[in-house]
Amino acid sequence: MPIYKAPVDEALFLLNDVFHIDRYGNLPGFADASPDVIEAVLREAGKYSEQVIAPLNRIGDTEGCTRASDGSVTTPAGFKDAYKQLVDGGWIGISVPEEFGGQGLPATMTAIVNEYLCSANMAFAMYPGLTQGAIAALLAHAAPELKQKYLPKMVTGEWTGTMNLTEPHCGTDLGLLRAKAVKQADGSYKISGTKIFISAGEHDLAHNIIHLVLARIEGAPTGTKGISLFVVPKFMVGDDGTPGARNGVSCGSLEEKMGIHGNATCVMNYDGAVGWLVGEENRGLPAMFTMMNEARLGVGIQGLAQSEVAYQNAARYAKERLQGRAISGVKFPDKAADPIIVHPDVRRMLMTMRAFNEAARALVIWTALQGDIAHRSEDAKQRQTADDAMGLLTPVVKGVLTDTGFANTVMAQQVFGGHGYIAEHGMEQFVRDARIAQIYEGANGIQALDLVGRKLGKDGGRALMAFLNEVGVYIKEQGADEKMKPLVTPLGVALGHLQQASMWFMQNAMAKPDNAGAGATDYMHMFGLVALGYMWCRIAAAAQTKLPDANGAAAHYNAKLVTARFFMERMLPETAAHLARIQSGAASMMELPAEAF
Repeated sequence: MPIYKAPVDEALFLLNDVFHIDRYGNLPGFADASPDVIEAVLREAGKYSEQVIAPLNRIGDTEGCTRASDGSVTTPAGFKDAYKQLVDGGWIGISVPEEFGGQGLPATMTAIVNEYLCSANMAFAMYPGLTQGAIAALLAHAAPELKQKYLPKMVTGEWTGTMNLTEPHCGTDLGLLRAKAVKQADGSYKISGTKIFISAGEHDLAHNIIHLVLARIEGAPTGTKGISLFVVPKFMVGDDGTPGARNGVSCGSLEEKMGIHGNATCVMNYDGAVGWLVGEENRGLPAMFTMMNEARLGVGIQGLAQSEVAYQNAARYAKERLQGRAISGVKFPDKAADPIIVHPDVRRMLMTMRAFNEAARALVIWTALQGDIAHRSEDAKQRQTADDAMGLLTPVVKGVLTDTGFANTVMAQQVFGGHGYIAEHGMEQFVRDARIAQIYEGANGIQALDLVGRKLGKDGGRALMAFLNEVGVYIKEQGADEKMKPLVTPLGVALGHLQQASMWFMQNAMAKPDNAGAGATDYMHMFGLVALGYMWCRIAAAAQTKLPDANGAAAHYNAKLVTARFFMERMLPETAAHLARIQSGAASMMELPAEAF
């Protein structure tokens, strides 16, 4: 059976020594997040993840969810009790304002906890994860009476939430959406239509499910400008807050899918279901984007999470599996063969995964901190700068972390050889589960187009210029430090590639938009490499600071410096290849007529 150990100490190092979370004490909620509180929360979350839901991961995969003839859905054995423990622990609402029953802690804490949950059991973690996204959308856009009616029990986890966007004919292009809403005399709406791919759409974990549904009000404009957002409960909610009669929403079927079998992915049928408008008429897409941005950061975390758990198991296996002898000479003469970790190519795979995981975790925390600043700071300029950074980084975190996370699960499976292809070792489940993260919440090609087509030029390129400037200033400041020079010098080269690519798009994409489309994915991954390289420099600088007084922990910090060097030498140089592909343009890609394929 696969193992999992929550990397709590890694997160604490990032929070305390790399990002200095104590400097954020002026923000609401951060003053309550003392070092002791943070450590207690993370260790308890790690314990829950390791001991309660990780053992259910394979059970969820093999059993899956089942749908009865009446449309009800039963989750795998053990999920219901594990979810009750999640609710009892208050894990869903740790970052929600106290007025709705949350603990008001930084959202950064939730991001870290969600990594542990997703590594331990990604399918299970989606139930509370989607609820958190729905909570965020209601907090930002719902009327006070809707907040009071739904949020308290969603925050506790007694009720769960979903997001309903996709329809059979309509995925990325929501302008084609057909679900309709008919206004009633009492101000409610009757919602009719079919939604597909609805994660956690029906299940037996909670007493009620609160669906957030995109639909078009009768007479609304065509396209995306005519879409509204509605809250549609599975059970109607009385004035006293208790669930009542069943609403006109049901699960028509469960999707048979490649992975995340423990999560109920539903076709949802709305047959005159009663719903209430969230926000303004025809302004549903901006409201839903609040949830989607939360979800996209969460999906990026899923990519990191699957990479982390796959790496942990591959590293353990590499130290135990005896096979062949080291090409540099026998390392374990008392054994029949050397463990495969002596082989450079196995080390290449393990170091690649490790170098990604540590920097990606830092990037997630850094991005989450920007979100906390954007939502909590009283300084308008500070909020704007953080919101810019969050918007710029969201497609990078979602796209790069899930693409690379999937590649790393495949790499970890390769370390196992033939045993990685066998179900009992768990590696093939990590591969199958990780694959969906590249697809949902906006396929990664869409994330790349969002980055190049919308985010780069937004507000005159303000967010991009701020990022380039921050990394450039850091390189200049650290360049005088001989210990940091081997790291910041290659980062400077990669940053130059990113600047060249950005300029190339400005010069070549306006007249020929296909150039932007052709280079978007390469640009996204180049941006990701630069961001990860920046994170590695900050990690290494903190490790250098800790080393003189490290005593018994010296090996731990030295390992970070070695891993940072590996990233700079073996992974960051890929920015040059990305730049070459971007600058080749779209000509050969678009030349063949469609019938030639």
